This record gives sequence, C-alpha cells and structure tokens, in this order.
Amino acid sequence: MTTLAHSEVLAHDWLPPTAFGRAGEVEELVRRLDPPIPHAPGPWLVAVGGPPGCGASTVARRAAREVVERVRAALGEPFPRTLVLRTPLLRGTHGVATALVQQLDEGFDGRGFPVPEILAGFLRRVRRDRRPTVILLDDVAPGGPDLVPVLRAFGDPDRFLPEGESGLPPVWTILAGTPGALETLRAGLGGRASFGPWVRLEPYDLATLQSIVADRAGRAIGHAAPAPVVERIVRRTVEDGGGARRAVDLLRRELLGVSFRDVRDGLLPARLGGIPIEPWVVRAIGLASRGKAARLAEVRRLEAELAQVAGARSLPTTTLWRRIVRLERAGYVRREIRPGGAGGTLSVLRVLTPIEDWVTTAHRPETRPVDGPWSSHGAPAPAAGAECLRAALAHLPDGPGAGS
Repeated sequence: MTTLAHSEVLAHDWLPPTAFGRAGEVEELVRRLDPPIPHAPGPWLVAVGGPPGCGASTVARRAAREVVERVRAALGEPFPRTLVLRTPLLRGTHGVATALVQQLDEGFDGRGFPVPEILAGFLRRVRRDRRPTVILLDDVAPGGPDLVPVLRAFGDPDRFLPEGESGLPPVWTILAGTPGALETLRAGLGGRASFGPWVRLEPYDLATLQSIVADRAGRAIGHAAPAPVVERIVRRTVEDGGGARRAVDLLRRELLGVSFRDVRDGLLPARLGGIPIEPWVVRAIGLASRGKAARLAEVRRLEAELAQVAGARSLPTTTLWRRIVRLERAGYVRREIRPGGAGGTLSVLRVLTPIEDWVTTAHRPETRPVDGPWSSHGAPAPAAGAECLRAALAHLPDGPGAGS
C-alpha cells in the first residue's frame, strides 16, 4: 500500500527550499533590507509583486527566511522571529492589527478596541520582547484591507509607545502582492513609511514552471514524478492562463484526490474520492478557525452541535483526533501546542490550505476507511472536490461565525 511521503509540501504556505528562477529577486530584497544591522534609517520596508502565480509569495518568504538567518548568525540571542499574515483572510485594518497582536498573544480579542490602540499594543510588545522581527504581509491585492495605517505605525512607532520610551528592535517589513495593489498602497503612504521601487516579477517561463511542478510532485511522493503527469499538469496550467499557484493547485488535486494504478509506467491516474471525513467535522473546523487557526476545544464543541443538527452522533474524542490526523497527513492542517489554557498548554489547529480546496468525501462507517490517498482498495465513492464538499454541507445551518 502506497501513500504520499510528504503531503505537507502540497499545502498553500509550504516554503520550497529553492525559489526556481527567482534567486536574483530574493537576493535583491535581502540587499534592500540590509540585515543584520541596516545602515539606512528605518522603516525598513520593501515590496515584491507581479501577476498571480508569479512566485511573489515564495520570493518574499525566502527573503524573510534569509534575513532571519543572517540576523541569527550575527546576533545570536534573542532569536529573530517572522510574522506572516495573509491579508485577504483578514477583515480590514482592524483585522490586520488584531492578527498582528494574535501572532504574539493567541488569546487576544480585538473586538471593541480601536485600531490605534491595537497597533500600540503590538508595538509595545515588540519593544518589550526586544526580538528582531520580520513582518510579511502577503497576498496584497485590490479590495483587501487598508494597510496604510499599519505601515505608518511601523514608520513612526514612538507615537504609540509610552512616554519616555522610544525605538524598537530591528523590524523589517516585506509586502507581496499584485502590481496595482502595491502602487495604490505606495501612493496612499506618500512620504511617510513609503517604499522605493518594488521588485517586479514576470510570469514564469515554461521550463521553470515544469521544474516547479516536477520538484513539488517528487517531494510529495518521495521519488521522481512520472513525466507524463508533470507535462499534463503544466499543459493544463498554461491553457488556463495560470502560474505556479494554479499548477500546484492542480497537482494537489491530482495527488490527494486520485490513485495511480501503476506509477512506474507513468499511466494516467484513476480518479477516486478524497479523504474520508464526516462533513460536519469539516464544517466545525471551518467555523472554529475562520480560515486561520482554531482551538481544538472549540472544534470539539462545534462538531457535537453540527452532528446533532445532521442527525448523527458526536464523534468520540479519539475518533475526532484520527480525522484530524488524516487532514494533517494530507497537508490541510497542522497541529500545534502553545502556552496557555487551564493546564498550561493550548492545542491549536492551524489551517494550511483553504477549506474550499480540500478534497474530501463523506466517511461511511460500513466501509473500511482508506489508509492513504493512493490506497488501491476500500476506496469510498467518487467525489468532485470542493463541489462535493459544498453539496454535503448544504443542509447544515450557517451557525456562529459563518461567512467569516
């Protein structure tokens, strides 16, 4: 029985060790940020952008990683940290400011606090911790949250600090997004905390796109990917007018929703259903996480409520845990243990791939569960990815936090 060796590499925010075709752009961002101790006065803010799927997020994340490594090598302790926010998942400036504080304090709830007060709390925590910090605001796009107040706060932090205190440890900010959104943001900033000409990315050429798909597929399955499969995914990506993001999405659906009859001969895959899991469990994770992170206690509570609505029994704790393990093996979620909670620790479930992209099928107790997405027996009924999931959840009420 064969399973994916490293399904986590198919997750949306997995960072490849090599930025194919973008090494020069990564180095340019790092040069502008000038770690470990910049010679120019702050704020240290750079941007990278291009059409969707051009690798802006990968370039920004690799640059952030390089900054952290250079700071760590030069300064040692305290260890530098990286705060990554996907801006489309956040509601306005308030959501961005709240998410920044939550990166440092999981239990923070920004409701009822004005944006300046939340930003002040964030900057004061950064100063108190005295840790060099790299902030990545990713997927900046038209219609997203207004980042101008946040960046202006980074540019003049003393306005938010208590009287008699000034200055922060080194803080670098990287923006990654579309050209239109970056230009609008730069115009809104004016001369305050603005950034110079941003690093422009062109779409990947065909050879680079093929290298990306082959590398990601090989890492996922544990050996070289069948050439016909790689070529087919690249061809369909080009036909769709997409870039690397679209290619990886097609690859994820290919590997997590299919079973190869004979990988050695490079035969086309026979499509099977997705990960067997109860629809209300998926719904509970979505409501509890709102696309980001969820406490496992909240997932258990919602699962019990939604199971009752669906006319089913709530899953035992051990069974629910097995479902979460399946999702983690597929690269959809990651379990984390953090300080906090009544016992000193807090179990958190972080969503790595948007739930609408999950390939699942309703678990049927009378059928022997599939042990892996490449299992050759005991497979559930066929499913059609996100469409199947939406159909399975259509009868459930929206519940608290729906649409968030």
